[in-house]
Amino acid sequence: MSIAHDRSQRTTEAMEGLKDRCGWCKGSELYEDYHDNEWGRPVRDERKMFEFLLLETFQAGLSWITVLKKREAFRAVFHQFEIAKVAKMTEKEIQDALQNARIIRHEAKIRAAITNAQCVLELHARGTTLVNFLWSYVDGMPIRNAWKELNEIPAKTDLAVQLSKDLKALGFKFIGPTVVYAHMQATGMVNDHLTSCPYYEVGMP
Repeated sequence: MSIAHDRSQRTTEAMEGLKDRCGWCKGSELYEDYHDNEWGRPVRDERKMFEFLLLETFQAGLSWITVLKKREAFRAVFHQFEIAKVAKMTEKEIQDALQNARIIRHEAKIRAAITNAQCVLELHARGTTLVNFLWSYVDGMPIRNAWKELNEIPAKTDLAVQLSKDLKALGFKFIGPTVVYAHMQATGMVNDHLTSCPYYEVGMP
């Protein structure tokens, strides 16, 4: 077999495999790219972890694709997701955000993002990080599920309920169990790719 033929065959096999992606992301190039390159990959970076937390709070009640389409606008409004800067956002910045049609203009969620940044800084003052705090609930390793169908994947779990309760006790806002579980999925704390998905093994030990 020639090298060129071998490469062509491997490319074809790879493309065939992508047809088995998790069904929720199919039909949108933006969604598929997010699924392939971010969703379910373990996040250990503090700013990235906060970014997902902030975006998940805005997603509550809406579709995730709606948030993804506005992600860069959120990045601009919320100081590239720099936690210290978000924590110090002024009333003028809040009012400016409410006039910005490129983001989801929900005042309570905008204020919650600032409050949550302040809560993260309080974690830092206690000698820990958002990353370490969240990952401690899964002992630092992703929970590996083995779903075969999308309808098997839960919207929340008992662990997400407990984590939501503990985050609220620390002062975090818009952080219910469904939001928490979505965050756990996105940041790779749980692996909820279907077993048939070519990305099921991504990020697993």
